[in-house]
Amino acid sequence: MGALAAALTSCGSEPDKRCVDPKSYDAGRGGYRLLDPKACSNKNSGSGSTTSTGRWYYGANRSDGYAKSGTFSKSQAVDRGGFGCSGSGSSGG
Repeated sequence: MGALAAALTSCGSEPDKRCVDPKSYDAGRGGYRLLDPKACSNKNSGSGSTTSTGRWYYGANRSDGYAKSGTFSKSQAVDRGGFGCSGSGSSGG
């Protein structure tokens, strides 16, 4: 029963995300440099502009300070089967 409850609550949940510098892509490492999550969360609420340098990168693997194999699109991260909610099952990718 516990496994069923966990499966139901994970569907529709937010995908795993990492804060990265979108301008730091390193082809040799195959990913973006990780930043402190505050760099993606800080907003200057008065003017509507952001004070952050980072962006959320979803569904990524973390390795040596870099996030790899993810996407900047939250909806794509969920559609890729991270939660098993899309109905497509698992693919070999």
